[in-house]
Parts: sequence; structure tokens; C-alpha cells
Amino acid sequence: MKKSLMAVVFLSGFVAAGAAHADDDDCDVPMANWQPREAVQKMAEAQGWTVRRIKADDGCYEIDGRDLQGREIEVTVDPGTLAIVEMEYEEEDDDGRRRDKNAAPAATMAPSNNGLFAPGGKSGVAID
Repeated sequence: MKKSLMAVVFLSGFVAAGAAHADDDDCDVPMANWQPREAVQKMAEAQGWTVRRIKADDGCYEIDGRDLQGREIEVTVDPGTLAIVEMEYEEEDDDGRRRDKNAAPAATMAPSNNGLFAPGGKSGVAID
């Protein structure tokens, strides 16, 4: 009896953890704090992306379009901060087949506005 009870408790813990993990991509920002779609469009253009569609999904903005390399991208954006939550892109492999790749893991902040991430920005290192 104890073993079956322990097994039920153990398995229910895994189920609960899986359900919590499934919501990791969701944004939890009240609608009153959302930035307008125009701000999302400007952020995407600043990245050099061509936007095909901006929609709301799971409480986040989702951008469908193309990046500077011409790859199809799907970017999940926090609607309050416009930080990139997740970014996926399609890339052709050596056989010419398209496959999805994860370009960026979940982020907690947007890239700095120092010109490094802007189209045509120059890379460099400064040591103080």
C-alpha cells in the first residue's frame, strides 16, 4: 500500500512539473501594460527583420517574418518590455531541406541600445 501511494505521489509531481514547464513561454503582462503593435513593428525593423505578421499568442506578441539572412523567423516578444522571449528560424540543410532551429534561448532582457545589435553596427571590445 505504501509503495503504490509513494508511486502516485512521485508521478503526480512529474505531471505537475511538466504542466508548469509547458507554460514557460507564456507572458504574464496585464493588457493595460502592453506596448502597441506599432512599437513591436519598430523593434522588429530596428533588428533588420521584415515583418509578415504580428499576433498575440499565449499572452505574448509573436512576430512572423524574415531576418537579415532571409530566413523565416518566429519571434516571441514580451508585450510589456518588448524583450525577446524565444526566437526560432528555419534554415536549409546541405540537402536543401528546411528545418527549424532555435536561434536564441529565452531571454530576460532586450539587447542593449549601444549600436552593436543594430543593422550595420560594428563589433568591438572595450576593457576598462
